[in-house]
Amino acid sequence: MTETRPSVRTSRRALASVAAAALIAGGALGSGYLPAATPAYAQALPKTPIEAPEHPPGSFAGIVNKVKPGVVSVKVKLDDSASSNGDDEDGPSQGRNLQNVPPQLREFFRRFGQNGPNGMQPQRQGPRGAVGSGFIISADGYVVTNNHVVDHAKTVQVTLDDGRTLDAKVIGKDSKTDVALLKINEGSNFPYVQFGKAAPQVGDWVVAIGNPFGLGGTVTAGIVSARGRDIGAGPYDDFLQIDAPINKGNSGGPTFNVNGEVVGVNTAIASPSGGSVGLAFAIPAETVQAVVEQLRTDGKVARGYLGVQIQPVTQDIAEGLGLDKAKGALVDHAENGTPAAKAGLKAGDVIEKVNGDTVDSARELSRKIAGMKPGAKVELSYLRGGKADTATVTLGAMPTDGTKVASRDDDASGNGQPRLGLQLAPASEVGLSDQGVAVVQVDPDGPAAAKGIEAGDVILDVGGQSVSRPGDVATQIRAAESSGRKAVLMRVKSGKGQTRFVAVSLSKNAG
Repeated sequence: MTETRPSVRTSRRALASVAAAALIAGGALGSGYLPAATPAYAQALPKTPIEAPEHPPGSFAGIVNKVKPGVVSVKVKLDDSASSNGDDEDGPSQGRNLQNVPPQLREFFRRFGQNGPNGMQPQRQGPRGAVGSGFIISADGYVVTNNHVVDHAKTVQVTLDDGRTLDAKVIGKDSKTDVALLKINEGSNFPYVQFGKAAPQVGDWVVAIGNPFGLGGTVTAGIVSARGRDIGAGPYDDFLQIDAPINKGNSGGPTFNVNGEVVGVNTAIASPSGGSVGLAFAIPAETVQAVVEQLRTDGKVARGYLGVQIQPVTQDIAEGLGLDKAKGALVDHAENGTPAAKAGLKAGDVIEKVNGDTVDSARELSRKIAGMKPGAKVELSYLRGGKADTATVTLGAMPTDGTKVASRDDDASGNGQPRLGLQLAPASEVGLSDQGVAVVQVDPDGPAAAKGIEAGDVILDVGGQSVSRPGDVATQIRAAESSGRKAVLMRVKSGKGQTRFVAVSLSKNAG
């Protein structure tokens, strides 16, 4: 008996542990899983100090009931110029394929007609199609959706929340922001939603409504995870990142705040499986509104044009220019005859503000200028040689040949080294150029090589001063050192004719 008592005690302890675990699990799952008497686990939590208006809503039903009638499903038949990848939940660029559907939904689609009876792929007959989402913004039936949903559309139909399916036409579309505007062909007094008056903050609750996988009227909720995301979708990326579940077919649908106002248009997801992993991206309402206004009036978007090539101000470039912070947009050069050239902007200028609003990056300058109409007058605040100045520019119209408003993404970053590692010669003597200093040889372990400088490049100016001889380069390096700068800024022309600024770290033996 004495040998079995420890085992009994051990078993009792184990049972007690299991019972405690069951109590905890029961508390998580609901009172139905709790034993009859569990006073230790029924204590009320302390009252939260957060005031009611900022507290998450107990239900989103009120918001959904208010706005859901203004959300539509968009169905498109594609013309022959569309991609041959097949039908798509969002648009013609992605094939409708069960491999792209989350595993838990594949059987659902096999059984309920996504690919025909018994899961067989039907033979394709007639035009291919695309499915997406949208929302009505006026009583007379204007509808906002994504450009990629209706791109190459032959016909468009929208299905309202009340079940009606109506024909619509494409009024205009803008591929650079992925926004399109539709107009329902007949009818009036449609229920519609409104854009938000203020941008959401990170952490704000949002509700998304759309047509994922053809399941119209689907509601999901989450928060704004981040703002200002650049996902490489276009030249003016400025996405809201949200964690509300978004899937194929949600494209073009609205994201609402808790007041029932549209704060974004869902347009992309990041996912290895094709399904939601909590990384969705929405075009901010302020961008959509500006584009829609022009599409509604003119059927196209005309963007302001400054006529400069620019690049980011990295930390080492800031040091080369003697700036306190790596902010603004560095002018590589102003194209001849452009508004920027007429206003006197030059290579080496750092644009810091537009109409008094701070410019943090080259991409932000691109967005600000492109968001204005041709003919608008803007005041640019910039630094030249360490001195502040301003210029008033009348914007032109962006050329239709694909010329960018701004933004060179040449990367001038890298770790500096104690010497330049260059052998130089006058560019005119080696036949490379009529001006500047030619790079004859580059030490592969030197800091200049780390910056991407190659033999055959031509150094046009150093520290803001034009150079024509190797001695000029050495003089400007010594001048930068004597002023206490940690790097020297050089404007370099590559063998392909492109110019860029490069900041190379300095030391006492540099040269």
